[in-house]
Amino acid sequence: MTKVKEFLKAGHFPTLVGSFLYFDFSFMIWMLIAALGVFISEEFGLNPAQKGLLVSIPLLGGTLLRIPMGILSDKFGSRKIGLYGMLITMIPLVWGWLFGTTMPEIVIIALFLGVAGSSFAVALPLASRWYPEKYQGLVLGIAGAGNSGSVFATLFAPTIALKFGWHAPFAVALLIISIVLVYFYNFVEDKPGTMSNKKISEYLQIMKSQDALLFCFLYAITFGGFVGLTSFLPIFFHDQYSISKVTTGVYTAYCIIGASMIRPIGGYLADKLGGSNVLIIVLALIGLTLFGASTLPDVSLILPLFIFLMVLFGIGNGSVFQLVPLRFKKDIGIVTGLVGAFGGLGGFFVPNLLGSLKSALGSFTYGLFFMGIIGITGSIALFFFNKFIWSKSSGLDEELLKAI
Repeated sequence: MTKVKEFLKAGHFPTLVGSFLYFDFSFMIWMLIAALGVFISEEFGLNPAQKGLLVSIPLLGGTLLRIPMGILSDKFGSRKIGLYGMLITMIPLVWGWLFGTTMPEIVIIALFLGVAGSSFAVALPLASRWYPEKYQGLVLGIAGAGNSGSVFATLFAPTIALKFGWHAPFAVALLIISIVLVYFYNFVEDKPGTMSNKKISEYLQIMKSQDALLFCFLYAITFGGFVGLTSFLPIFFHDQYSISKVTTGVYTAYCIIGASMIRPIGGYLADKLGGSNVLIIVLALIGLTLFGASTLPDVSLILPLFIFLMVLFGIGNGSVFQLVPLRFKKDIGIVTGLVGAFGGLGGFFVPNLLGSLKSALGSFTYGLFFMGIIGITGSIALFFFNKFIWSKSSGLDEELLKAI
């Protein structure tokens, strides 16, 4: 209890709550197309490759916007950028609710939903700046647990769509984000003195750092794997196992709820054991689990495999973002945007990989196996950095070396 009280006094708790709510329900909105993918695909008669492309378009939009949102967050304050982000997000929600009757419209709506996905580059720095280093893993795990918004999307959107049509979930999401906007406006604050005066050229130098690029690669695996599979699992369960539309949402929710809730635990473990130590093991397990899933066993076996896989992704996400603020204390907005962008890019890659290889080779086996190889590669790359670069670097302080 004493530690809880100490944590609550260490930063600005209403802002931490606001960061979580903003990211959580923005993530829900970001996943709407994925949750409704089976409905939209049936209406427009899409093949597997087209289905993969459809659900990946919001991920691409988020990828393109995360770096600009990170820079804007650093320069003008996360609170202001977050408010603008929510207002802009309302536009595709209104469009999807009242219109969205042609495939070109759906593509544009999906792309603009990427604004909601870019909330990551605003919400995490907003929370992080208020708290000391010893709480960074936990704080960013709590804020990053906004991934749980995908549970709301996959669990409730198909049910609402079945009863009222697939446009109706957009109206519900519009109402929810409006409530979050009111809370954000009234209770969230930027930590004073944290806005940056850096020039764009200085940001580019930070983005060239080998450590930043490594974090990008790792997050493309952990978050990219999480969000990419989250987007594609309803279609995967429906096409591979002929599961009903609503049940695909329930199964997907089973898979992702653990990953979302365990992200703070991943950050906590990283605080205690070192982010790189946790990640090396987690990435290896991700690879092995994907190899198992690639055999496409009965749904009674593949469902627990995906649940375990998503838990690993959640721990990995928390561990990566324990390292980021420690390595880039003064530039967390831009680095969060950069790393988050690569996470979104990894997510964009996953549904397209699975859908395209299914269309070309007739099975999801090949895509899942290839993802497993990437997971193992990430584990080996991080082990190399940890043993041969970070441990011998004179540019990192002793406290950071202990943390990684």
